[in-house]
Amino acid sequence: MGGSGLIGAHVVEVLRERGHAVTTLARTARPGIDHLLDVESASVDELRPLLAGHDGVVYATRTDEQRPLRKPIYPAFRRDNVEPVVRLFTAARHEGLTRGVIMGSYYTYHDRLHPQWRLAARHTYIRCRVEQAREGRAAAGPDLPVAVLELPFIFGRAGDRLPNWAGPLDRWARSRSPLVVPAGGTAAASARSVADVAVEALEHARAEDIPVADENLTWHDMIARIAEAVGRPRRVRRLPAAAVRAALRSGGVLQSLGGKESGVNPTYLADLLLAELFIEPTTGRSLGPALRETFADTPSAD
Repeated sequence: MGGSGLIGAHVVEVLRERGHAVTTLARTARPGIDHLLDVESASVDELRPLLAGHDGVVYATRTDEQRPLRKPIYPAFRRDNVEPVVRLFTAARHEGLTRGVIMGSYYTYHDRLHPQWRLAARHTYIRCRVEQAREGRAAAGPDLPVAVLELPFIFGRAGDRLPNWAGPLDRWARSRSPLVVPAGGTAAASARSVADVAVEALEHARAEDIPVADENLTWHDMIARIAEAVGRPRRVRRLPAAAVRAALRSGGVLQSLGGKESGVNPTYLADLLLAELFIEPTTGRSLGPALRETFADTPSAD
């Protein structure tokens, strides 16, 4: 599921490199996609014949957690993130599949690691990611182990498919605007690394939560490397924490006054941006090739 996306395309490539037969499903028609299906609305009965005869399944679709929606947003996020996974793994269990992978978020890793941050309570997107993993596994049952890959920022390219955030960062790095970032940072990985981990999880029928990171980067280092990749290296300045908090809280107030919410609550977003959202251990692979690939040309979003 999600075979037309950046990560899904790499998973298909790695599976075929290792000699596995693959069937691809996506909502967007592209070369190499075998079946068109809107997984968000597909029923168990619609999914079963597509899964029949397969050993495993990979769920690699996502929702834009930053897009504001009308309150309350929890039903919409649950409909997009949780319910399709429950139906998919219910169908997979009925068809006798023996392994599965969900492409999740590293926010669930940090929710476990830092319970005092109350991430699932404060952010609807993270709450639904936690529910996605728990309820997907419950639907799969004990005979269908499901690995959840907890993914950070992903770099890389598959044809014209790029990370959905690449376009804005590319334009910013190429512009004459100053590069100003907060303290803190994030884990990051290449789409190829994610695909390698996903296929290994399938081959070994793993059932763990698997955080994936090639490198841990401060925001300063990430933006500096992007600016260098697009050919406009320059100084990256630090934005004071107080300014970050004030700006995002104001944005949260304005969003609320407009009757809207987003999956990551802007009132608490500063806490995330100012934290070091790192993953240990990392794979040790360099992000350099994937980063340069992401920003080789002016990108269009995935």
